[in-house]
Amino acid sequence: MNYNHKRTSVTMVNYHIVFCPKYRRKLLVGKVKERLNEIVDEVSKENNWTIISREIMPDHVHLFVSADPNTKPEIVVKRFKGRSSRYLRKEFRELLKMPTLWTRSYFLSTAGNVSASTIKKYIEQQWHK
Repeated sequence: MNYNHKRTSVTMVNYHIVFCPKYRRKLLVGKVKERLNEIVDEVSKENNWTIISREIMPDHVHLFVSADPNTKPEIVVKRFKGRSSRYLRKEFRELLKMPTLWTRSYFLSTAGNVSASTIKKYIEQQWHK
C-alpha cells in the first residue's frame, strides 16, 4: 500500500467495503460478475482510487479501496453501489424483477499499514521522550 503525496500532505486512506444484493440473492455470477468487475474498475479509475483487493462472491462484494481523504466514506460506497445498480439492471433485464439490486446497508471499515495498537503504543511513547 502506498502513501498519496500531495503538495502539503501525505495520506493513506483505505476502506474495506462489503455490500450485498437485496435478499442476499446469489446473483453475482457469470456475466453479471464480469460486468460488475468492469464497473468497479471504471468507478475507481474515474475517482482516482486504487482497488487494493476485491472479491465478488455470488451473494456479496468485498472491496479494499485506497481513496482520496477528501471524499467522504459513504460517497465511496454510494458511487460503487449506484453505478453498478444502474448499469447492471439496465444491461441484465432479469435484475429488474427485484425492487433494487443492493440492500440499503453496507459495512465499511478503515485500514492502514499499522494496527491501532501500534499507533496507540507509538503515541504513548512520545509522552515519555
